Amino acid sequence: MFELIVAGGWVMLPIILCSILAFTIVMERFWTLQEKKITPPLLVEQILSLYQQKRINDEAIEKLYSNSSLGRVLAVGLRNHNGSRAIMKESIEEEGRQVALDLERFLNTLGTIASITPLLGLLGTVIGMIKVFAVITSLGVGDPKILADGISEALITTAAGLSVAIPALMFYRYLRGRVDELLLKMEAQAVYMVEVIHGDRSEQSI
Repeated sequence: MFELIVAGGWVMLPIILCSILAFTIVMERFWTLQEKKITPPLLVEQILSLYQQKRINDEAIEKLYSNSSLGRVLAVGLRNHNGSRAIMKESIEEEGRQVALDLERFLNTLGTIASITPLLGLLGTVIGMIKVFAVITSLGVGDPKILADGISEALITTAAGLSVAIPALMFYRYLRGRVDELLLKMEAQAVYMVEVIHGDRSEQSI
């Protein structure tokens, strides 16, 4: 493996760094985007139960805010539960945009890695072919080993770039879809809470 890295030339260094960064981001996002951490089950039902018991106070709201991403959204809405339905929903939407940014953290970086690593591989290919043609120009085609070294560098960097880009792109698409799914679920539960509190909907499990 080390011989392949050396044979690939200096372009292998940024490709390897990109692979390490991509792996770190994927692991961190998988850990962070667990459904039970983002949208804890029965959280809305528990809030509505407290609301009916008139136990919604500043302490309960602060505790809810630090509970989870869904808790943040719902807590901001509850701070305005004495206001109109429109004000409550607007405050939830504003906080929801901030939560969305948090859930999408590092995903743009992962997408960038998926885009640039094939280009880095292509750069290595071009550099390797330049070396091949430089050798041909100066020495002719009499030494196949020198020619093989240049071609090997070109092929190794191309393969390395694609090996990083393909899984990075797959995980990027998956994690983007995961974030969208969680945001839709949070939106549905927040709307449900607002409608129940303002009497537009009867309480039922969602």
